[in-house]
Amino acid sequence: MTTTTPAAVPAQQSSAKTAYKVTGPRVLRSEWAKFWSLRSSWITLAVAVVLLVALGAIASATYSPDVTAPPNGPGSGTQDAVSLALLGVTFASLAVGVLGVLLSAGEYSTGMIRSTLTAVPRRLPVLWSKAAVIGPVALVVSTVGALAAFQLGTLGLHGEKIALAMGDDGVLRSLAGAGVYLGLVAVFGVALGVLLRSSAGAIAVLVGVLLILPGLAQLLPDSLYDNINPYFPSNAGSAVYALHQSSDALSPGAGLAVFAGWVALTLVGSAVRLAKTDA
Repeated sequence: MTTTTPAAVPAQQSSAKTAYKVTGPRVLRSEWAKFWSLRSSWITLAVAVVLLVALGAIASATYSPDVTAPPNGPGSGTQDAVSLALLGVTFASLAVGVLGVLLSAGEYSTGMIRSTLTAVPRRLPVLWSKAAVIGPVALVVSTVGALAAFQLGTLGLHGEKIALAMGDDGVLRSLAGAGVYLGLVAVFGVALGVLLRSSAGAIAVLVGVLLILPGLAQLLPDSLYDNINPYFPSNAGSAVYALHQSSDALSPGAGLAVFAGWVALTLVGSAVRLAKTDA
């Protein structure tokens, strides 16, 4: 009586299966390569930096302590050197937010999302990897832009009472806070893109939440508006990089926690939809 033994699996096939196993780092590398291969990534990042640096430098160069200037405007004497340098943060936030939307919702528009989810059947690593790619990139680029805007602004404010140096109290914290805020906005855009699966729809919601919602809230009764106004995403985010806190604003730490909470909540919603519904 003879016995047969199963044929051994060729070592080449075994190593091939191991080599092509889907892992988190490999998904992250894939999203990294995908991000930098898109021309829109380079263009939108460049637009964000130009807006951040140029608007801050122009506001500082045209500053005048004239008391007749509009209150809280670029030419108002109530401004400080940091707020002038960071005048472009609002516009830069739209640029990096749109970049996040395009990174995620763009795949739904082109149909590439089907190939992506076929390669990564567990789905959620795709979302985490997109957020992990764009968040740090936007943070680093925006922080460099904020530092450049402040340095250029010091040239325009030379001799003015509001002029500050990089080593003054709170300056570095504010400039770094601007980078953190814009990094979170980029992740917010990714989450909106996955949640809504429409570039136009996600961009509209992004603009509405960051710019339009705080203005519409002014129609509410004063007592209600005063209580909820600091917790709107853009208002909480602006507290992160403000040098001086107004009496009705959150502290930098509280503002960061609130805005990060908005981003996390949106990410959870996008993760649920990505995992539970078809592409």
